[in-house]
Amino acid sequence: MKIETIDLDFMDTPQVVASFLLVDDDGTSAALVETGPTTCLEKLTTGLKDRGVSPEDVRQVYLTHIHLDHAGASGHLSELLPNATFYVHEVGYPHLVDPSKLVKSATRIYGERMEELWGEAYPVPEDRIVILKDGEETETAGGVLVAHDTPGHAYHHLAYLEPDSGALLTGDVAGIRLPGQAYIRPPTPPPEIDIEAWVQSINYMRQIGPSSLLPTHFGSYEDVERHLGELEQRLQDWLLFVEGQMDDGAGREEISDQLKAKGDAEMLAEGSDITKSEHYDLAGAYTMLTDGLMRYVMRRREKG
Repeated sequence: MKIETIDLDFMDTPQVVASFLLVDDDGTSAALVETGPTTCLEKLTTGLKDRGVSPEDVRQVYLTHIHLDHAGASGHLSELLPNATFYVHEVGYPHLVDPSKLVKSATRIYGERMEELWGEAYPVPEDRIVILKDGEETETAGGVLVAHDTPGHAYHHLAYLEPDSGALLTGDVAGIRLPGQAYIRPPTPPPEIDIEAWVQSINYMRQIGPSSLLPTHFGSYEDVERHLGELEQRLQDWLLFVEGQMDDGAGREEISDQLKAKGDAEMLAEGSDITKSEHYDLAGAYTMLTDGLMRYVMRRREKG
């Protein structure tokens, strides 16, 4: 099995959102991990065509979770890929069948930018969807993929291991990291982030022992332990920072500005290109990340 990255050129920006193409050695069977949003559908279908993959050859579409930048084009693809079965976490299943609640929730966050960013989300027919559980293997593209339940960024998150190469396709659970950069930004949007569960998922990924991490945002990285260690530390550090700002009476906008200043300073300290901060924003903007962390703090306090 070969794993190829299709750059979806999100918002006319390269190397921000990926779809991963899995192809068997003789090129007769293929699968996708992630669909991207509907606004990138043409880039995805062109990417398949450029690689000599016909729509009929794609037999499986694997979703790490159902957020619109990862799965928004699923309904459209169910029409374009007649032989494809869609695989998803059980909690994400109903949102593929009926995306109306997902769209309503996303609209609260993105408002008037919904169409510009994501396009329209269509339902996937129920008989085309299969639920995957932790540790479940499926045969695909001449090999197998193993699903791993990895909550934290979302309750319904799966990462997929390709055992022969050791590649772990991580969706958002391994953070945002752009090519040529060492810096990892935690994607912490509302409403579902759970830092405690996320740290457990990071430890789970360590136990899986992949040789490389392939985050949807974006690329392939072999410094697995350093990457996961930095993500874990930054998640906990940012949580404490936001909680401290809240305790000091700072409002959302001030906290967001302060978190951005902190994050940009951390990028510079790692020798990363600070001009890429805006590209990171396309995968996880600080206002959204702040909202998620503040919501997590408030929910945790409500629970006592």
